[in-house]
Amino acid sequence: MTILLTGISSGIGAAVAELCLEKQYKLIGVSRRELKLPSSVKLLKADLSIEEELREVFEQCGPIDALINCAGIAYMSPVCSGDSQQWEEMWRVNVHALALSCQLAIPLLSHGGSILNVSSMSGWRVPPSGGFYSPTKFAVRAITEALRSELRAARSTIRVGSISPGFVDTPLLDHYFKGRETQLADQRKTMKMLTPTDIAQSCLHMLETPSHVEIEDIQLRSTDQSV
Repeated sequence: MTILLTGISSGIGAAVAELCLEKQYKLIGVSRRELKLPSSVKLLKADLSIEEELREVFEQCGPIDALINCAGIAYMSPVCSGDSQQWEEMWRVNVHALALSCQLAIPLLSHGGSILNVSSMSGWRVPPSGGFYSPTKFAVRAITEALRSELRAARSTIRVGSISPGFVDTPLLDHYFKGRETQLADQRKTMKMLTPTDIAQSCLHMLETPSHVEIEDIQLRSTDQSV
């Protein structure tokens, strides 16, 4: 299996890459920076917020069996008072780049395969601190559903699914709680959060089901997380 993976540099993406390598899958990773990776991994550098660079990724990677969209950005940026530049950055990476990646992957999946979008529980309900981040994840949910509907209408065998986790202890969470580090430290003391590997295992489960099985979405959260 050949997998194209965005967001390979850290967090969930890095955990997915580790599991893929354990299973000896062929891996093409996308990152904004150089990484020390096994020689078996093909690394493509790109800033996903720049459409030209994203298009170059798909021009270089060749046929694939699966696309996993792990790349994402999270700012705690309220609708009432948030920084509109942060809104734009989240929208370009979380929504526009993800949607375009799905579109560009379709010709590379001509024999079938899977598209998997890593989303969030914030795409199913808006938490008090959800701000503009939550709407981007609602958009991911809608894009995933629109893509599935269009592919079925076209009689495509490409499977489409998403993963919607609650709090996952990744560098993205440190970014989200920037300026509120004490609150994050307290949360880590009182809540056993999901790990990137927890999510990666669900990703691989979705890819490895029989070809006639399409898992729409997996919602998962820590047993310590109430909402």
